[in-house]
Amino acid sequence: MTGTPRFRSHGERHFAQRIGWLRAAVLGANDGIVSTASLIVGVASANADRTAVLIAGVAGLVAGAMSMAAGEYVSVSSQADTERADLERERQELADDFDAEHAELATIYERRGLERELAERVASQLMAHDAIGAHAREELGLTEIHSARPVQAALASAASFALGAGLPLAVAFVSPLTRLTPLVAAASLLLLALLGGLAAQVGGANALRGAVRVTFWGALAMLLTAGVGSAFGVVAS
Repeated sequence: MTGTPRFRSHGERHFAQRIGWLRAAVLGANDGIVSTASLIVGVASANADRTAVLIAGVAGLVAGAMSMAAGEYVSVSSQADTERADLERERQELADDFDAEHAELATIYERRGLERELAERVASQLMAHDAIGAHAREELGLTEIHSARPVQAALASAASFALGAGLPLAVAFVSPLTRLTPLVAAASLLLLALLGGLAAQVGGANALRGAVRVTFWGALAMLLTAGVGSAFGVVAS
């Protein structure tokens, strides 16, 4: 039996498809663990009681989650505004001089290796199907995968921060006060290593490098806040 071949999607997925949510989720969880664990370690090092340590941890969780959400929303909204402005300008250029935009798109394909005649045919067919979409992809580098989604980024950051912050907070809740600082620090560093390795693996990078990188900065943050807490504890006593 002959005829036009039919092609089926084989469910291929690429790492680039994960960039948007992965970046926001990893950043939020990492910040949640580092900032909350550092806050707990710093307050505990100042000889505070368990109630003060837990209050500081919960306050840090809530404030951090809201800060992450607001920061991501504002940042990604600015990106989205820039993308919309670029697309609007491209629409205007298409309306003002369609032939010039066609020649521009054909030149892009020619520079990528197509013969001029073929490049012009490809440009004609793509612009007949979706002119603004073709120019958004080829001229501006905008695709659905990389388009800015402010609400998605804000929610992912807030949720992942809260989840990350809840882990050292839970350890602080169940740990004896005399061993709270080393237990929270150890558990948080372990979680950071796991998170860094997992995020790197999901993104197609080296898992060990990702784990070492995030653990180093987490350890440095906790060390510095422990030093500040100890200094204030000595002054207060």
